[in-house]
This record gives sequence, C-alpha cells and structure tokens, in this order.
Amino acid sequence: MLKNILIVGAGFSGAVIAERLSKTKKYNIVVIDKRVHIGGNCHTEIDPETKILVHKYGPHIFNTNNLNVWNYIRTFGKFNNFTNRIKVNSRGSIYSFPINLHTINQFFNVSLSPSEATQLIDKKRDKSIIKARNFEEQALGMIGRDLYEAFIYGYTKKQWGCDPELLPASILKRVPVRFNYNDNYYDKLYQGIPEQGYSKIIENMLDHKSIRVVTDTPFNSSFDTSSFDHVFYTGPIDSFFDYKYGKLGYRTVTFEEERTIGDYQGNAVINYADLDVPYTRIHEHKHFAKKANFGKTIYFKEFSKETEIDDEPYYPKRLKDDKESLEKYQKDIEKKQNFTFLGRLGTYRYMDMELVISEALRISRNFKI
Repeated sequence: MLKNILIVGAGFSGAVIAERLSKTKKYNIVVIDKRVHIGGNCHTEIDPETKILVHKYGPHIFNTNNLNVWNYIRTFGKFNNFTNRIKVNSRGSIYSFPINLHTINQFFNVSLSPSEATQLIDKKRDKSIIKARNFEEQALGMIGRDLYEAFIYGYTKKQWGCDPELLPASILKRVPVRFNYNDNYYDKLYQGIPEQGYSKIIENMLDHKSIRVVTDTPFNSSFDTSSFDHVFYTGPIDSFFDYKYGKLGYRTVTFEEERTIGDYQGNAVINYADLDVPYTRIHEHKHFAKKANFGKTIYFKEFSKETEIDDEPYYPKRLKDDKESLEKYQKDIEKKQNFTFLGRLGTYRYMDMELVISEALRISRNFKI
C-alpha cells in the first residue's frame, strides 16, 4: 500500500524530496506552497514586454564544487556558463569585487605584484585581533580599516540593519580576499544559470504522476495532516509553532523595478557600499543570459529591511536571542513524530542552493517508512 507524503514548500528542498521519493514508486506525494507559483525564492519568469528572464526574488547563480549535485540538477534543464563578476560602487568609483589584486592596486593607486600586495595588506590588517569576536573584528583582522570602511562596512550595515559589531564573525568568511586578478565571485568549479529559469527546473522535477502540486495553499497549525504518513516541512520554524517562543530574526529584501532602452549599467550586479545610498545593489537581469542583445532592459534596486509577519524571510540573522529561541523550537521539533524539518527556513540556517539540494538528497536517500 502506498504511503501518503505531504511536502510543505515547492522550492528546491521540497522539489528534491518529491522527485527522489517519486522514483521509489512507494508514495503518493502532495506538494503545497503558499505562493501562487513554484520555485520559492528561486522563482523565475519571462518578462512579457522585454522577453528577459527575471529572477523575481533577486539573483540566484548556481555554484558548486560538488559534482554529484551539479550532475543531478542538470538532468532537469540546461545551464549556461554565467560567471558572477560583481562590481562595487564606493565613494563614486567602480571597483572589482570581491577584493582582489585589481581592487587593491586601484584603491591604493599602486601597481603591486601579488607578493607586494600581500605584504601591504599584512601591514594594514589589525594583528592584535587573534580570535575575532564579531564581524567587524574579522574584517579588520583580514584586510584592515581602509578596505573595510570602503567596501564592507556600509554595505553590511545596510544589508543586516545593525552595526557589524553585532554580527557573528562567520558571516564574513564567505567573502574572499585574493592576491591575483581572479574576479570570479564564487570561484567554484561548476557555475551557471538555467537557460529556461529555475522555475522550469523545478517544474521538471515535479513532473511525475505520483506528485500533485497545489499552490496558493498556506500551511499553519490548523492544517489537517492526519491523512499523511509523513510531512516534510520547509517553511519557517517559528511560523510552524505559531511563534510561541518569539519570532526568529530575518532580513528580507524589497525591489524597485525600472526599465529603460539599451544597457543600464553594463554588468549583472553592482553593489553600493556607501551608507548614503539607500539600496544595497542593482541587478540588471539581461546580463544573466548567455546573449544580452535585448532592445530594452529591466533593472532592480534592492533594499534590505527587517522582516515583518507578511514579508518573505531571506537571511537568518542568528543573533544571541535568535539562537536561544531556536534551541527551544528544536526541542519541540524532536517531539514531533512523522515530521522532517529541512531547508533554509526549516532549520534556520544560511544555506545556498548547493547545500539545500545536497541536504535534501541525503534526507531522501535515508528516508524509510
């Protein structure tokens, strides 16, 4: 007899679980999502006016060193070879980012070799910081105050809505510093964007006779799960428990869409590091395509703010109070039988697409009822 499975969330976590379990032919699977579309924050759609593929919730560039994940995801659609080469606007000048040899030479108006640049930054960095207690100390210990204030401080304060001294040092470990001219932001072996968009990838993953997808269907504590043998939940932990231990801290983003003729900024993403510029970055979506010869263009100014009840949570803040509440929620999760919590929201962790997919593959591989 087939077991009934409910999957809450039609993003990558839910889609991978559904696709993998459908191959076993042991389950009837229902996937629900509160939004009117599949894909979660990776949702993409073709703009009817310009025919540009738009990432509706901000840019997503797939990047991984995991060949198994890379091979798996490409079975559901063709990827282009897009490389994310971010620029940053600081104090009225445009620099290469992440910080690399070009950035260092341009910023300090010098022409240094890799070894000379290494020596310069070694002199600039704060060597008194042995073990960084927070984000700011991590930055000062890595690159020194000049580069930190020019490229990191303002952007970070806008993105997270608090002073970098209040953020954990681990956040900055994702931002590399290079002493060569490599301006590939991710520096991973395998990178790209689905040519037909992420939503098409997920649509193909969910295209199986044992999977039924129901959108525009929110999940809450009153949702009847009695007819299901197991529930995979990828929504926010605090929402699942009706915020009984308080709301976990997230940052969210909003966008201002603008259109014009031709090319607006000449690059897919430009960050704005100065505090007097209210937005964190501008992304121009035609540059994510393999060919960018569109007559018109769409670009989005991205603003960061605190997440309210009706906002879409993006980045878990994981500050001290958040971690204390999380521990309480996790104890309640341990008492929930026939439930699996996974994904960025379901575990309250920062996770990129690579890790989300890898985790879902592992969970589905080990799942048995």
